[in-house]
Amino acid sequence: MHGLINRAIELFLRDTYGQEAWDEIARRADLAPPEFEAMLDYPDALTVDVLAQAAQLLDKPEAEILEDIGTYLVSHPTAEALRRLLRFSGADFTDFLHSLDDLPARARLAVPQLKLPPVALTDHGQQMFSVTVGRREAAGFAFGHVLLGLLRAMADDYGALVLLEHKGCRDGVETIDVQLLEAAFATGRSFVLGAAG
Repeated sequence: MHGLINRAIELFLRDTYGQEAWDEIARRADLAPPEFEAMLDYPDALTVDVLAQAAQLLDKPEAEILEDIGTYLVSHPTAEALRRLLRFSGADFTDFLHSLDDLPARARLAVPQLKLPPVALTDHGQQMFSVTVGRREAAGFAFGHVLLGLLRAMADDYGALVLLEHKGCRDGVETIDVQLLEAAFATGRSFVLGAAG
């Protein structure tokens, strides 16, 4: 697993639950030194173990932790660069949804070694969508839950009112149902795509 993914997990756990909780999770997972380097690769089994130890220590389902990580990646002040990169995907939440197919390729442009699972959007009409996420071979955890949290945070960022539901995994593919109830439900966070002219 790429160190950027592991580092995001570490930062989320430290920022949300504190250094002491992170130290205990790292100890239980035999992570030495007790921190991830962003540009190194790690065995997938280590990432899986860190998530399992976090779920056990925090007494939370792993899926919930993964969803919270997705939200953290967009909404935490330390992740402003990623939020801005994602907002360049479109002027509203619908544009953002239609750009999801390109997400793994855009990630590889920024970090060539970073391999995200394939993501595909199906537009069913009447503001109903489904997003499928291919499970990365042997990764051992559901990227779809991370994407679910990211979608929830991006909807808030755009001011859209959405219903999101993770429908589970079938034949190695996770599905998220998206119902866009109102595109401009609230005032979104300030963002300008281009320079004012």
